[in-house]
Amino acid sequence: VQLVESGGGSVQAGGSLRLSCTASGFTYSANCIGWFRQAPGKEREGVAVIYTGADSTYYAESAKGRFTISQDYARNTVYLQMNDLKPEDTAIYYCAADPRPCSSFGHFDPDEYNYWGQGTQVTVS
Repeated sequence: VQLVESGGGSVQAGGSLRLSCTASGFTYSANCIGWFRQAPGKEREGVAVIYTGADSTYYAESAKGRFTISQDYARNTVYLQMNDLKPEDTAIYYCAADPRPCSSFGHFDPDEYNYWGQGTQVTVS
């Protein structure tokens, strides 16, 4: 199982970034794939998740209205479009996957996921 994130970088407040998570090594369909982030000195927190089998999406309060999670099923890739970025969005962003419908478990709990990417840094100044 491999999850590879890309798209991080440094932007000014109010800017946008799009993160990508490309999955391989497992059946992409019927997975809950999510974006998490971890800022220095803080716990890892869920941002947004998508159930690949039905396009169902879920957002943390911090992401609602600014972030959009989506997928390209043909490319086994999940995206996180982040708009109106704020300095408090600065963190390492991780992609995670679990072979269950997102609605069947605590999908914003990092401990529920077995598969993780290496992370991509997002810095907002």
